[in-house]
Amino acid sequence: MKKYEVMYILKSNIDDANRNTLIGTLNDLLTTDGGTIENVNEWGLKDLAYEIKKEKKGYYVVVEANVASTAVIDEFDRRAKLNVNVLRHLIVAK
Repeated sequence: MKKYEVMYILKSNIDDANRNTLIGTLNDLLTTDGGTIENVNEWGLKDLAYEIKKEKKGYYVVVEANVASTAVIDEFDRRAKLNVNVLRHLIVAK
């Protein structure tokens, strides 16, 4: 298993229930094939340094995970790019 730190920024206008569902869905992607999540740190709503897709604020989430294969990371990357509620994401191998 390899350790990764994943940070993603969600749109600020998502209501709490939908945001929690989206965070759960994204985190579930990391746990496929026996992966584990060590820590989920929700930084909350913050001002962005610059506008992203006409948004001035974003909801930051940082996840530390042990992932079984790079295919899981590739799938997370693909789905994060396709999701309109994810403004940006960053995946760092530890």
